[in-house]
Amino acid sequence: MSAIESELKEMIVEVLGLEDVKPEDIKSDENLFDEDGLALDSIDALELGVNIQKKYGVKIDPQDKNLAAHFQTVGALAEFIGRK
Repeated sequence: MSAIESELKEMIVEVLGLEDVKPEDIKSDENLFDEDGLALDSIDALELGVNIQKKYGVKIDPQDKNLAAHFQTVGALAEFIGRK
């Protein structure tokens, strides 16, 4: 697991106030929005996106046709940030 993935897992728990979830409970390939995953919603994605932009200085384009794929898993998010 990369350092960015670890940071993202901590961010997800802290920013979204997931009291019953620990960062180490989140798998890097787990679907963040699926009922079997963390079941995040669009508001969670927005909060997470704002925090990612602040922390990593990346520009998230809401018109990006691949945006949903970038936010699908922690691994995908880390890869997206790494490319920026």
